[in-house]
Amino acid sequence: MLRNHHLFAFALAVFQSVSAAELKPASADADKWEPVWADEFDGAQIDKEKWKFVIGGGGYGNNELQYYSDRAENAFIEDGHLVIQARQEKLEKNNYTSAKLQSKAAWTNGRYEFRAKMPLGKGIWPAIWMMPSDMKKYGGWPACGEIDILELLGQDPTRVYGTLHFGNPHKSSGKSVVLKKGTFSEDWHEFVLEWYPGEMRYLIDGELYQIKNDWFTNAADAKWPAPFDRDFYIQLNLAVGGQWPGAPDAKTTFPQKLLIDYVRVYKSKTPQPERAKGSVDEKLPPLQKIELKK
Repeated sequence: MLRNHHLFAFALAVFQSVSAAELKPASADADKWEPVWADEFDGAQIDKEKWKFVIGGGGYGNNELQYYSDRAENAFIEDGHLVIQARQEKLEKNNYTSAKLQSKAAWTNGRYEFRAKMPLGKGIWPAIWMMPSDMKKYGGWPACGEIDILELLGQDPTRVYGTLHFGNPHKSSGKSVVLKKGTFSEDWHEFVLEWYPGEMRYLIDGELYQIKNDWFTNAADAKWPAPFDRDFYIQLNLAVGGQWPGAPDAKTTFPQKLLIDYVRVYKSKTPQPERAKGSVDEKLPPLQKIELKK
């Protein structure tokens, strides 16, 4: 989302109690993953013990047009889903409002599941991503690392992107896929990141579409797999405008909604060895409902 700027270790930077009833088994390979944190969004309000709001405008380094608020008009629970709603309205010298949530907990490695339904329209830019708790450890963005689990441009609702950002000068590495039928705004889809020591695996609806095992940091004395070797927190947001999607046009309707059915976090039940840089075979199984986009 930002564009200008051994053993399996699994750590919680912020401890939070989660009831056993909330912890569901992983949607795949449940025997391999132990649930540790989740939000099913089945309460009456957004859980402030799990999430905090980002407040403000200013473009966020991308010339975005929205002001992020913590108002109920921009983020709320409805029918068991988190709704992040972008509105066309003036607030604090911005012409649009929306919301951006950050998890108060952070983790190193693990499996992250998100069931979501996307908005659509030119200039609409939803994202599910992760940033490090210590932004300065490897020299700030982009050297600190960024994990984009999902991004979508509303003018192309059949296509989503998964990307890693790292290094200084900035380097990005990722792929995009398109649905063979339908759009990501018409139905629910599950987006998954599996993060191992030295390896990232991206899945949509159970289909593995990319493996990452080659990145770097310029920080002195940093060792592989830096910068992806420490706690990252989750971010859920719906941006309006920006250098990548462009501004909304006359055909873009408001309000637009990013719907999240659940967020689930797991740790491996068994210790995972560190993957040496460039050592993982990136050959993918055949894709059924999605296809890679060049």
